[in-house]
Amino acid sequence: MEITFESIVFWALALFITVSSLMTVITRRMVRSATWLLFTLFGTAGIYFLLGYTFLGSVQIMVYAGGIVVLYVFSILLTSGEGDRVERLKRSKFLAGVGATVAGAVIVVFVTLKHKFIEIANPLPVETSFKELGRMMLSSDKYGYLLPFEVVSVLLLACIVGGIMIARKR
Repeated sequence: MEITFESIVFWALALFITVSSLMTVITRRMVRSATWLLFTLFGTAGIYFLLGYTFLGSVQIMVYAGGIVVLYVFSILLTSGEGDRVERLKRSKFLAGVGATVAGAVIVVFVTLKHKFIEIANPLPVETSFKELGRMMLSSDKYGYLLPFEVVSVLLLACIVGGIMIARKR
């Protein structure tokens, strides 16, 4: 296996995503946790750009890093102070979380090793116009994505209303 620039960038991004995601769940302050989540999402966008999926990388940065994390930060700051710390987990909850993580990792490794991946000698690039992409995203037919977009928008609206209601009670 030869070492290429793409493989070096991939492993650097993979390490960056791993460290950022671990810091997201390890840190005790919620605002810092949201900041580490932002770094994780930027690293994921970097993987998309590395694979040549510029549209998906751009959407990752605009929607998730730009919108969702800002919504999380506003929700955190509306419902609690910046200095609030997450309470320490009980030992039983911590062990349950570790057990669920190990079980999930075992399942992922088992499925990955048992799956017979099809190797394609010369994959053809998928090219589509923005007009066709927009039609697919906003259509309501069998392969359309209108319903998931609407469900996510209702979920985000519910999060905003819930955060405002919690903030008003204080």
